[in-house]
Amino acid sequence: MAGHIQDRWYKTETGSDGKPRKVKTDRHGVGLRYRARYIGPDGSEKSKSFPDRRKREAEQWLGYLEADMARGAYISPRAGRVTFQQYAEEWMQSQDADPSTRESVESRLRLHAFPHIGQRPMASFTPSHLRSWLRALEDTGLAAAYRRVIFAHVSTVFTAAVEDRIIHENPCRSRSVKAPRLDPRKVAPWSYGQVRAVRHALDDRYRILVDLAAGCGLRQGEAFGLGVEDIDFESSTLHVVRQVKLLQGRPVFAPPKGGKPRYVPLPGSVAASVSAHLTRYPVSEAQLPWRTLDGPALSVPLICRTSADKAIGRNTFNAGYWRPALLAAGVQPGPGNGMHALRHFYASVLLDAGESIKALSEYLGHADPAFTLRTYTHLMPSSDSRTRSAVDALFGEPSHSDGPPAAPTGRTVP
Repeated sequence: MAGHIQDRWYKTETGSDGKPRKVKTDRHGVGLRYRARYIGPDGSEKSKSFPDRRKREAEQWLGYLEADMARGAYISPRAGRVTFQQYAEEWMQSQDADPSTRESVESRLRLHAFPHIGQRPMASFTPSHLRSWLRALEDTGLAAAYRRVIFAHVSTVFTAAVEDRIIHENPCRSRSVKAPRLDPRKVAPWSYGQVRAVRHALDDRYRILVDLAAGCGLRQGEAFGLGVEDIDFESSTLHVVRQVKLLQGRPVFAPPKGGKPRYVPLPGSVAASVSAHLTRYPVSEAQLPWRTLDGPALSVPLICRTSADKAIGRNTFNAGYWRPALLAAGVQPGPGNGMHALRHFYASVLLDAGESIKALSEYLGHADPAFTLRTYTHLMPSSDSRTRSAVDALFGEPSHSDGPPAAPTGRTVP
C-alpha cells in the first residue's frame, strides 16, 4: 500500500503486562476518525481524512493512489482545487503564440467563460456543467461559429490541465458534450458587378485594396501590409510576407495568418492597377513595431497608405471608408460583406476556371486544403457536367452507332 491509515480516535500503548492495547485519544469522538497518509512522488507527505466506519474506503483510496503512481498516472488531490480561471490565466501566460492570437483567446475566455465557469475548481467539473455553460452561451445570441471557437479554447485549457496532472480527463470530450454546430450557410460570392460597384464607391486612394483582395485573394490585413518590394512584376508574382494587425487597438506589422508566407500569381490586370496606383500615390515608408507593441520598429514602403502616409488601421478603414462604400454600392453592411467577401469572389473565379482545390488553398494561405474544400465545394462545377465534358472531349461525336472504340489492350482477342 502507498501509505498507512492513522486512527485518530485510538492509539496503541504497551500495558503493564507488556502487551499492546488500544486506548482512547483526546480526539476520540471528535472530527473525522481515519487519516490516510502517504508520500507523494515529490517526496512530501499528503493525507486525506475519512469518517468513522469508513476504514475500508480509506484503504481503497490508498490502493488507487498506489496503482496510479505505479503506472505514472498519479494526480495530487490538491491539484484540482485550482479554479478554471486561475489555471487558464496561468496557462495563457505560458503560451508563445502570436501576441494578437493570445489577446483574442484571453478576451474570449474573460468575456464568455470566466463569468460562468471561472470560479469552479478544475477537479469538480462534470459534463453537466459544460452543457449548462454552452446553453447559457447560446442564449446570449452569439453566432454558432463564434461559440464553437470559445468552446475550443475552453477544451484546450482542460487538455493542458490533463497534461499538467491537474485533472484526470477533459470533460469537454464527454460524448454528451457537443461543440456548437455551425450554421448551414454557404458562402455566397459577390457578383462581378458588386465588386466593381464597391470599388468605384471607395476613395480612389483605397481602390487598389479591392484589386489586391479580389484579384489575388489577399486578406484585409495582408493588403494593408503589402510592400512595393513584395511584388515581382517580371515574374508576375506577389509575395505575402506580412500583415497589419491590431494589438490593444494599435497597429503592428506581423507575419501572415498561420505565420506562413506564400507566393500568389499576379494577374496582368492587377499589376497594371498597382503600377497606376503607385504613379498617383508615390511610395512612402510607414513604420510600425514588429509583432508586439514594444517590438523592433520596421519600415515598409507600403503600396496603400492613409492620406497621412501611415499604415491603415482596420477599425478606421471599415467604419470610415468600407461601410460608406457598401451603402453607396447598394450592398448591405453586415456579416459576410466585409473585405473578406472579396476573397470569396477570388475563390469562385478560380474554381469556375477549373483551378484545383490544392492550388487555391495555397494561394489563399489556408493551412489545410480540406478546409478550402469544405468552404467552397458548392462553388465547384457539378460532377455530371464535368463527366459529360470529359467523355465528349475524349470521344467526340460518334461516326456510327457501334459506340466508342475499345481501349487498346496489347493482346489479340481470339
